[in-house]
Formats: sequence, C-alpha cells, structure tokens
Amino acid sequence: MSTEPNRAAWLQGPAAKCQPEPIASYACWRVILLGAPGVGKGTQAQLLHERLRACHLSTGDVFRAAATQKDCVPTPAMARALECMRRGELVADETVWEMVRERAGCLRCGGGFLLDGFPRTLAQAQLLDDFLRGEKLTLNAVINYELPVAEIVSRLSGRRTCSQCKAVYHVSNQPPRREGICDRCGGALFQREDDRAESIRVRLDAYERSTAPLIEFYRGQGLLVAVAASGSPEEICDRAMEELQSRV
Repeated sequence: MSTEPNRAAWLQGPAAKCQPEPIASYACWRVILLGAPGVGKGTQAQLLHERLRACHLSTGDVFRAAATQKDCVPTPAMARALECMRRGELVADETVWEMVRERAGCLRCGGGFLLDGFPRTLAQAQLLDDFLRGEKLTLNAVINYELPVAEIVSRLSGRRTCSQCKAVYHVSNQPPRREGICDRCGGALFQREDDRAESIRVRLDAYERSTAPLIEFYRGQGLLVAVAASGSPEEICDRAMEELQSRV
C-alpha cells in the first residue's frame, strides 16, 4: 500500500477520508507558501512534502477537482466559487474562506500542511489566523519565494503548450525534439495568451499589489522566510529547509 497521503478530504470535501494516516515519527509542520506566478511553487511544494511529510493543500487543486468531478455534489461554498469562475470573476474572500473552513480537518491534521494558494489577501490571512488561534494551532513559517521579474518573464514567456494533449514545454529549458511539435502526440505547440510577456507583467503587478500587505502581515508576526527561487529545484528546496530547520 502506498504511504503517500491522497488528500481526499481536501480535494473532495469533508465527507471524504484520507488514507493513509499521518506518520507519527515525523514532526508536524504547518507552513504557508507564497510566490509569484513562475517561481516554481508547485515543484517546491512537492519537494517539501517529500522531506517534511506534510500534505500539500492547494486551493487551485480543489477548484480543478471540483470542476472535473461530475459525480460529486458541490458544497454551497464550492458552488458559489465555481459560478464565479464560470463568469470569469474573482472568487470573494468570504467564499474562499468558507471552502477552506469546510476542510478544517485538513488544517487540524496531525501530519501538518503546506498551504498553497491561500491566503491570497490580508483579509483571508486574518480569517486563517483567527481560526488557527481558536484551534490552538501555530504556523511554523511563511515561505516567500523570490525571483527577479525579468527571470519570471523569461520562464513563463518561453512556455509552449500542446494544442491536443496539453503537454508543456519550454523553448530553452525543455524544448521538444522537433520545433513546434509535441513529442507525445505530434500536436502543434502554441503560446498561451497569458504566457505572453505583456500579460505576465500585468499578472505580476496584480500579484504584488494583493500580496504586499500579506507579506507585511506575516513579517510582523516573525513568520516570514524569504527564499531565493533561482537555481535548480533541489538547491531552492535546500535553502528553504535550512531556513525552516533554523527555526526549530
């Protein structure tokens, strides 16, 4: 049997059960992950999970799962969130928080968590802070992955996506064997509209505006850990682990 947590309760809602149970021999880590689009936060979450054994709890994964699971009845909060997404609107802070609070068991889990995608705003951070205080739970750290804007633009603008199987390539870091052609299915590769340099800068500006108060909030609590997101994924993870271990 796999020892990997399946995050069932996080992805499907509170009625689902996660297997296997947390491993008691591991310390419990509760960490929030911040970082602009393109810093490689998802990769780092997986690497940290492998080292800390804490579940990677991504709100983006919840939204994607809800949109594709046709046999699951969405909770009222998830139904409101999906309707906002269908209309192309931002999901309100209160709705996102209700969705997270429905999964409070995952936040209480003895295996800890790596929270990714939440909180995104100061209001969400304050709601989470109140919840954790009420549950007598404490955060270990808030990791903020930092990378110069020019490097983020280079990373994202070089991405190419297969028009058929949706495989992702990079013109310099992970090019296909034949230029413009997918290695897997032979489909044509294209650049997504939101991977164009001008679109990326707009996204980064919006991220900076919404996240600046959040960063100051956690800096004021002494929880913020800045980690340079340059170099190989393993080098970045090593830096984060050094920072985390220094706080033990």
